[in-house]
Amino acid sequence: MKKSAPRANALLISLVPAVIGLLFLASPAGAAGSVEKGRAIAEKHCSRCHVVGAHNPMGGIGSTASFQMIAKMPDYLERFQTFYARRPHPAFLRIPGVPRWSNLPAYAAEFSITLDEVDDIVAFVKTLEKMPIRRKKRRPQNQRR
Repeated sequence: MKKSAPRANALLISLVPAVIGLLFLASPAGAAGSVEKGRAIAEKHCSRCHVVGAHNPMGGIGSTASFQMIAKMPDYLERFQTFYARRPHPAFLRIPGVPRWSNLPAYAAEFSITLDEVDDIVAFVKTLEKMPIRRKKRRPQNQRR
């Protein structure tokens, strides 16, 4: 009986990556959300700083990347799945069960969403047309006025 114990331990250890993979698929980052709910959340909350699709093409804050620009980045899914933990979002965004960074008051109107609603936003972002990043061509130094 003692000889089978190392085999049983080896089997359990070999199953650990599979179990972790299944947990990831069941987690918010691996879950599927509602495109329409995500669009509504993004238009209501995110568009005060970001350009969000066709909703507010001339809106947002000038220095804040549009949803379309972020969606062009190679790591865009990870960025949208974890945006609530990325600056500046923790200063004004609340998610039940996710601790605040500090007890200082928010500098913008606070709002709360759930991790399921984060999945909805991610589902919506996946539908956005990947807008090209356009940069103005600079004139050579000798042609400037």
